[in-house]
Amino acid sequence: MPAFKSIEFASPSLSHPRAGVRVDVLEKDPNRAPRVCWYAGDELFYSTDALHCYGELGYRVARTAIYSKPGLHGPLALASTEHLAPVFLMWPNQRFDVHVAPGDAEGALAELPMMDGSALPFFHALRKVAGVPEPLCFYDVPESFTLEFPRGRVSVSPADCFEVEYEITRDATAGGAAFRSAATLSVYSAEDLYRAFSARTFIFEEDYAKARAEGLLAGVDESCGMLLDGARQSRYRMAEEPAYHKILDLLGDLAFAVPALPKVRVQVLNGGHTIHHKIMEKLLPYVSTGIPQEI
Repeated sequence: MPAFKSIEFASPSLSHPRAGVRVDVLEKDPNRAPRVCWYAGDELFYSTDALHCYGELGYRVARTAIYSKPGLHGPLALASTEHLAPVFLMWPNQRFDVHVAPGDAEGALAELPMMDGSALPFFHALRKVAGVPEPLCFYDVPESFTLEFPRGRVSVSPADCFEVEYEITRDATAGGAAFRSAATLSVYSAEDLYRAFSARTFIFEEDYAKARAEGLLAGVDESCGMLLDGARQSRYRMAEEPAYHKILDLLGDLAFAVPALPKVRVQVLNGGHTIHHKIMEKLLPYVSTGIPQEI
């Protein structure tokens, strides 16, 4: 089906000095279900209208979410979807094709560009083409559960919208002060997502130096997010920006499976992509890709 409009994005990614992604906004077709199709290079990687395939994807974390599956000519891997995926929550009745360019080296990840480390550049560009954001799609989750892990905890319970309380802490080290950031977000409509969309990714100076010494983050430069020293930063876009970015990561990890949100209250202490994926696995039985439920 031809694209109504295509938008291309390019910037450094975590691994490459230049990475690219093209988003095709397709014309609405009442005979076709809304969905987001993700392509790694020329191969279809995952489509949100085939939710049963989500559980078949391999998954690991290396400072970002990395999905994998067998391909026609060898293994496929798709990385760093978490800043673009939540933008599709704004248009649950649309159809999108996302083409992520693979790296130059053979077998390299198909990795999305970092842009400024937030979802904002993706949202502003798509807003010009996809139009006014639509009512969000929600699904009920009539279950409570708790996950415990080293230095952290997740609690999930039913709610009347999507609510998050996210706290991240870091003990004082020889290289920096103790750190804490906490934020809350209640999502009833598209407007409620904007604060999380604005929040940039971050890394502490000590972690950045260690990662570079290990040969990681080869593509990253100062345009890709925030470098923190453990103290509160005067250049935050908003108060508690690090915690809001963790909320963005959670939104992205949930929305990659399907552009809809669970009606739950989520409380997270020191979570991350691995924990977000475990939450999504718990929610999968309740996901509905049918008619959006308006609150």
